[in-house]
Amino acid sequence: MLREALDARQFGQVLRAYRKAYPAGLTQAQVAAWLGLTQTQISRLESGRSPANDLVKLDRWARVLRIPQRYLWFKLSTGSCGAHLTPSANPSLSPSPTNVEGDDVQRRNFLKVAASASTTIVGESLLTTNTKKHPTAPSNTVGSPEVDMIREMTQTFRRLDNRHGGGHGHVKAAARSYLESTVEPLLRNGRSKTAVKQDLYCATAELHQLAGWMAYDTGQAGEGRQHLRRALRLCNEAGNDALAAEMFAAMSHHAAFFGSADAAADLALAARQTAKRAGLARLEAETAVMEAHALALQGDKKGSMTALHDAEKHFAAHQHDELPQWLGYFDEAYLAAKFAHTFRELGHSQQAEQFARRSLEMSDGYERGRLFNTALLASTLADQRRVEEACVTASLAIRMTGTVRSVRTVAYLADVGKRLEPCRTSAAVIRLYQHMTRAGIPVPRTS
Repeated sequence: MLREALDARQFGQVLRAYRKAYPAGLTQAQVAAWLGLTQTQISRLESGRSPANDLVKLDRWARVLRIPQRYLWFKLSTGSCGAHLTPSANPSLSPSPTNVEGDDVQRRNFLKVAASASTTIVGESLLTTNTKKHPTAPSNTVGSPEVDMIREMTQTFRRLDNRHGGGHGHVKAAARSYLESTVEPLLRNGRSKTAVKQDLYCATAELHQLAGWMAYDTGQAGEGRQHLRRALRLCNEAGNDALAAEMFAAMSHHAAFFGSADAAADLALAARQTAKRAGLARLEAETAVMEAHALALQGDKKGSMTALHDAEKHFAAHQHDELPQWLGYFDEAYLAAKFAHTFRELGHSQQAEQFARRSLEMSDGYERGRLFNTALLASTLADQRRVEEACVTASLAIRMTGTVRSVRTVAYLADVGKRLEPCRTSAAVIRLYQHMTRAGIPVPRTS
């Protein structure tokens, strides 16, 4: 009970009593989010393993929970109770309404509970229409709502990543913080049924994959590899071949970007074998085109063309698939971009140009991909010595970097500059190099 917990002067006991008294109950994870802690830290506080003696922290926590001064054994700093509240990351989980009248109602109900020996529920006057009380699940139980929340948060981070690039530090920091402070603790400490646990593994894997892409965008390749390996392990533990194939494909993509053709080919082969077990035609198309690109980097023209044919065949059959949300990005525009990369590596610049132009017919919201594909088109034009067009297209891509941040952007545009080096005395190339330099993109050095 709240009164007994307050009298005991143990903040961990207060937290436990507060959670039990709150309408419909609260989980440790929810309270942790309010207080800026992890679920594990809340658990340690409640069990007494980590006694709370820091008055600064106690002051802040009491304000977040709206505990009036008269019931506390320590003095709050200057300001009325409830001031300087830490905002919740999710407004629907806010500990009380944000309007003054709502705050007063909750405070009065808290006083009622704290002052009595009864087990009256905080906010009972707001729940008069409820005729049946539902039992509160154990605080460390993970169910479908928690998994759904993880997926919704991942979708939010993914939209921001696609539109602005993982190079925006605050987006990457927010995703990483959510992963480390909320998702991983659920994975380690939560209890769930087998089916829910598998869903939790997969949802966490999707977030690790996104964190891996963001790490690559900020030039942290080692961190990116760690996230993808962690994601792959989770997929394997969940027994999800489709998502595991997606992770192998992502690893192959990254290896190709860094010029590791052999690693890219091996990972693409693993992706194809795993995707075949999953039986998703579009996924098989993706893994086949990843292999085609890797084989082109190895100089295996015949193998690359065979893989492109397989990708086209599988993609044509994809309309019968019920696609998972995480594969929704792989459409005709994305496939066309991979075809363009492959043909460019094979030395077929005219075919590469055709597919690069098709890749720009993409859906809204993929601004980073649009920038990449614009740079890709510029590179195919440079290979054909269509200098003016290449420079105009590259300049367009450079202007797009104002809103999209990614080290891959620099790499792709630097590659365009390198391909134009034989024409560096051209006025158009000179202007482009100046534009690149102002944008912080390296240009070929004069000999």
